[in-house]
Amino acid sequence: MTNEATKLQNLGKNIAKYRNINSYTQNQLAEKVDVGREHIAKIETAKKCVSLKLLFKIAEALNVNEKDLFNFENM
Repeated sequence: MTNEATKLQNLGKNIAKYRNINSYTQNQLAEKVDVGREHIAKIETAKKCVSLKLLFKIAEALNVNEKDLFNFENM
């Protein structure tokens, strides 16, 4: 697996982690950021890249700083 793929996986895991901390389902997060549930599922499993615009929306919806989504130290 490439370094890029690993980073995308870790980003997806962090999004899922913060989504769960907020007790949101994928559907609820998807509604908050105006995308479909499948789109969130694909981001969380690194099957789809996330745009910066959507990443900012996700961070806001999850009440975290964007940099927290990129904190891969404890993975």
